Amino acid sequence: MTRLVVVSNRVPDPGRPPTGGLAVAVQAALRDRGGIWMGWSGRSSGDDEPPPMIHRKDGNITYALTDLSDRDLAEYYNGFANSVLWPLCHYRTDLTDFARREAQGYFRVNRLFADRLLPLIREDDVIWVHDYHLLPLADELRRRGVANRIGFFMHIPWPAPDIYLTLPPGTRLLQAMTAFDLLGFQTENDAANFRQCLERGGLAAPVPGEEGLFQTPERRFRLGAFPIGIDTAGFARTARNASRSAALRNFRTHLGAQKLLVGVDRLDYSKGLIQRLNGYRRFLETETEWSGRVSYLQITPRTRSGVAEYEALQREVAELAGQIAGAFGRLDWVPFRYFNRAFSRQMLASIYRMASVALVTPLRDGMNLVAKEFVAAQDPDDPGVLILSQFAGAASELASGALLVNPYDEEAIAQAISRAVAMQPHERRQRHDAMMAVLRGNDVFTWCSSFLDRLAAPRAAVTA
Repeated sequence: MTRLVVVSNRVPDPGRPPTGGLAVAVQAALRDRGGIWMGWSGRSSGDDEPPPMIHRKDGNITYALTDLSDRDLAEYYNGFANSVLWPLCHYRTDLTDFARREAQGYFRVNRLFADRLLPLIREDDVIWVHDYHLLPLADELRRRGVANRIGFFMHIPWPAPDIYLTLPPGTRLLQAMTAFDLLGFQTENDAANFRQCLERGGLAAPVPGEEGLFQTPERRFRLGAFPIGIDTAGFARTARNASRSAALRNFRTHLGAQKLLVGVDRLDYSKGLIQRLNGYRRFLETETEWSGRVSYLQITPRTRSGVAEYEALQREVAELAGQIAGAFGRLDWVPFRYFNRAFSRQMLASIYRMASVALVTPLRDGMNLVAKEFVAAQDPDDPGVLILSQFAGAASELASGALLVNPYDEEAIAQAISRAVAMQPHERRQRHDAMMAVLRGNDVFTWCSSFLDRLAAPRAAVTA
């Protein structure tokens, strides 16, 4: 069996069991095939050039970890990746902060990754690259003579051409991405947006009669939608077994008969937190009969520090949380709890299971695995209700059971909360059953194998 070489910006700690669904699935594929997981170590070399890579063996997996310099992190990671590509792909062109120096740093670090990966590659390895940090990596590898199968998966949305093509080096990046053999996206809409970007730029043409196959003068490549799943059975098992801590028992006792609403999001402007909290406030204002009968728990860990937009968002969310608690709270009732830190996977699973409603209302999201984890965590005999943004990738799979909302419409969010807390058990079970059927049919292991199987399919010959 051919080895698998995975390349991502970050690599899970080789000394700890993986926690996220993606890491679990990719590590399982690596254990099955043997191979390498290469990426940034999470450390900086300061002003010095990064030292040689560190290699750590775990069974038949080799973790290849490279440091980056402070300059690399400023230009490649905090600069072009997170201050340009991230807001652009989430349709926030007003927040894109393009600087040519940072674009140069982004391409430089991709060259560094290619140089450091090259000596590790064997002739029959299959290479799988992940996410927006590494869009040009296949092109850099091809320039170094690598002829292996190389696939790419985009975990965040791909924007419409009128958005994407505002990026000054946008055409250069698209050209570089045609060096992959297979480009995977979360949804059909993302794949269609990418296809339109190619066609608008005149960079590749679809091959007639071959769905998803494109051709440049030099080569052919495929693109398609591969919606990522979760470890459905594993997360459901965790939720069933995770409700034993004293803190959770006390919290459940304190809630009493109150219905728990929950939101779990990174602190990010793409998550629609302000609109969501205003929607909840509107619900409390208009549905006064629910006073004292609901409680909303929002968990929002910070993931990026020192970025002005995130600092401003944190202040705004905290201020709004305080306003809601102050305006509606009573001595015997706390309508809103806000935690600005991370919780363990086991704790989150248990909170999901006790919740009556989950609010997953990003303004734009590639998939949003919180929505899927909430569904998997539910008691099938008494499940909660998922309120889901129509602009989350998960909406394309969970529309049969979720209450879909426009995340910009605070009144619609309030109405969805009202419907969710009053929903009868038989309707909740029907909706949950429909969503669980989707999650079981496309878990993260199915996603992983379907992508790799497609990548291994025979290459189509280039025609004149």
